[in-house]
Amino acid sequence: MRNSIISLLFIAALIINASSFASDKLLIKDVTSAHNEIRNKHDLPPLIWSQTLADYAQQWVNHLAQTKNCTMQHRLEDENSPFQQKNGENLYWSSALKYEDGSTEVETFTAKDIIETWASEEDFYDYETNTCMEDADCGHYTQIVWHETKEVGCAVAVCNDKSQVWACNYNPRGNYLGEWPY
Repeated sequence: MRNSIISLLFIAALIINASSFASDKLLIKDVTSAHNEIRNKHDLPPLIWSQTLADYAQQWVNHLAQTKNCTMQHRLEDENSPFQQKNGENLYWSSALKYEDGSTEVETFTAKDIIETWASEEDFYDYETNTCMEDADCGHYTQIVWHETKEVGCAVAVCNDKSQVWACNYNPRGNYLGEWPY
């Protein structure tokens, strides 16, 4: 019972934090610092936080939490959709932690954890040929290091099953076919 109460308090705190992610100065610093550590390796200008992009990301993860049970899905390219994709976007999903007794809890991550997961795709990227290894994904990494990108804003939402979905949006967007990221 005690663990259940603690878990519920943690989830409530995470949900409150998720809704205020964009205004939490420490989280903003963590997001921009994690991105800029990666960009700095390639002598790229630092990204700055965009409240507009953070609100845009929060709108999408809230939609995914409310209608798709945190199923990870990118925004639509459809210009008639209220959720039209206008920026670069990286998504991350995590299931709940599950225990032998059947209980679950929200897994905790830092913004740096999520961003480093995306950046780890660098291992699959060949700069010389501007290609990704077969059956691998490099798009999260190349969006982080896209030379023209100037701004980032991120958000997270937690679902009823304690899974979670994270989104970072980037302006200007990157990953244009045939163009090198840096």
